[in-house]
Amino acid sequence: MRHFLFFIGLLNSVIFYGQIEQNNDSISREKLNEIVVTGQLNPQSVSKSVVEVKVITRKDIERQAGNTLADVLNTTLNLNITPNTTTGKSGVSLFGLDSQYIKVLIDNIPIINEEGVGNNTDLTLINLDDIERIEIVEGAMGVQYGSNAISGIINIITKKSSRNDWDITAYLQEETIGSEYEWFDKGRHIQSLRLGHNFSERLYANATYTRNDFAGFFNTKKGENYAQNDGLRGHEWLPKLQQNTKALLSYKVEGFNVFYRFDYLNEHIERYNETVDINENPATGTTNPSALDEIYINNRFYHHLNSTGKLLQKIDYNISLSYQEQNKDLERYTYRIRNQEKENVEEGEYQSRSAVFSRGTFSNIINTNKTNLQLGYEITAEKGSGSSLAIVIGPESEEVTQELNSYDFFASSEIQLTDRFSLRPGFRASINNIFETQYIGSLSAKQSLGEDWELRAILGSANRTPSYDELYTFFVDVNHDVQGNPTLNPEKGVSAFLHIKKRSELANGEVRLKNKLSFNYLGLKDRIELIVINQSPLAFQYKNIDNFKAAGIFSENEIFYGNFKGQIGASFQGISKVLDSRTQSNDDFLFNLQLNANLAYTLPKWDSTFSVFFKHIGEQQQFVEKKNEQGAQEFTAGTTDAYSWMDATVNKSFFEGSFVTTLGCRNVFDVTQVNTTAFEGGTHNGPPAQIPLGYGRSYFLKLTYNLKI
Repeated sequence: MRHFLFFIGLLNSVIFYGQIEQNNDSISREKLNEIVVTGQLNPQSVSKSVVEVKVITRKDIERQAGNTLADVLNTTLNLNITPNTTTGKSGVSLFGLDSQYIKVLIDNIPIINEEGVGNNTDLTLINLDDIERIEIVEGAMGVQYGSNAISGIINIITKKSSRNDWDITAYLQEETIGSEYEWFDKGRHIQSLRLGHNFSERLYANATYTRNDFAGFFNTKKGENYAQNDGLRGHEWLPKLQQNTKALLSYKVEGFNVFYRFDYLNEHIERYNETVDINENPATGTTNPSALDEIYINNRFYHHLNSTGKLLQKIDYNISLSYQEQNKDLERYTYRIRNQEKENVEEGEYQSRSAVFSRGTFSNIINTNKTNLQLGYEITAEKGSGSSLAIVIGPESEEVTQELNSYDFFASSEIQLTDRFSLRPGFRASINNIFETQYIGSLSAKQSLGEDWELRAILGSANRTPSYDELYTFFVDVNHDVQGNPTLNPEKGVSAFLHIKKRSELANGEVRLKNKLSFNYLGLKDRIELIVINQSPLAFQYKNIDNFKAAGIFSENEIFYGNFKGQIGASFQGISKVLDSRTQSNDDFLFNLQLNANLAYTLPKWDSTFSVFFKHIGEQQQFVEKKNEQGAQEFTAGTTDAYSWMDATVNKSFFEGSFVTTLGCRNVFDVTQVNTTAFEGGTHNGPPAQIPLGYGRSYFLKLTYNLKI
């Protein structure tokens, strides 16, 4: 009830203090030529970009009522998101390569996480309340963005200005978790307040606070205060509380812009042990049940200072300096269930990352009607301690601290050979304190074929720097021997994409179409795997040994007609994993079909928009090593069942857009898990028979108040 009173009180306090500006936005007015910055020498429209850029607009985010990056990308073609119910994190893969190979940026700056900088990012930790748009580039982007940008780039562009003197946005969102909901103890509860103000024509600031309380998914579990030792205590999906505070200060004059952005995230994840110690006292015939519980605490600090302008009235510069830090703490304690008290509390930091990052680009160094040259640099100084294995070893284990530093220099040029044909070659040298210097190249081309036909070809390369765990893990005791390998080399990736695009107008411009057909190839050499290096005693170590290939075709199509907007796509991809780390292997391509659709229709008379977001992932195959009937090891193609995911929303505006309600249903098809035979068992357990994907069909209501003065 307190959430509701807070929100109503906020509305009443601001509704009398401003004039409401009419919201004239509608789907029919959406522009086809968004301005993009990802992978560009200078900001420019999508149609002029040599690199193919996919854009998710602010309108798309609001229609989906997406709070985190995972919410919004769940139905994106070629990109799969898989939750981890035991850690509370969310994994992502693009063209079959996991999050190690995708670089996630905020305003062109790689974001830190507990496993590195830029990659291995947990998408549930990225809040979207101050986001202007999301830009996605598929394929290797090593020249522009350095290591780990092998399968693609996700660049989040934040809002840095406003046309209004004051912008105030407050919202409350209540959501069921499957069929589970209570005002405090079950469901998902989100509150947010955002303030923006133009102090003058030159100075702008905004601040955002968001609280996202996911109370966990119980399913058959009984929660924290269940006292029976029958395996039913705790949650199937862990409870998670996130609090996010952001601030931005921007100053602009002609020829010079500067902004500072701050972001602080605090996350609590609670794990309640399903094993209960009854603690029976025979003398008194009483029990005092207890359990050993844990709380994981994430703290992320993000600072970003950026300046853009001109040097010598000719050269456009864009320089960023960022300091980021993420710490993960562990609290372990004995929980007396009946008294609801903690005892024997142990606290400690078991994982920490910090990084200083600077990126600078200098464009128009050579700037003629035919040629533009950009030079740039990136400097990364990363320091880390602990590892993900610390949860096994315990917070009292010996801490190992190491540094990963890189100094990169790159050059890229756009050459307009004819009015219709342009080339963009690029080159990067990456100097590292651990590895030999890496050299990366790219070549892109754009050909206008007339009558709104466009042809783009992009050939790029990138490497993946070994992670901290792969380099420095040391987990050795009487039962285990798992070690990192400081002599590892970066993995080497290359990609080739061919895009054919057509823009069309029918019925005197009332119908607008965008159609794209794409062919893709990704190759990866020296892939790092954890392999057996000694049989007796059994010992494991990371080695450069495997390879990976992906090839396929996909199509993405858009239609705009009046108040209707539709996006429909299909993808057919083949993946080959060359497992040289095994004595036997099979490098055949295994194929997968994906379909997606994003449909929206606006009724201006009702100020309402109806939206559907759909994705189908066909049966997936993967070679796994199993024993045959004769007891010999052999590779067979395991399968993961097909499934479909759909979200549906209705947005309704009141009082000329000052008050907006969004009613929606996530996971309309009630997907919870899919059957699989595509995974092998671990050292201490067998292969999983199901993969958890969702907690069932959920419903939400979002109430938003917008004040623009």
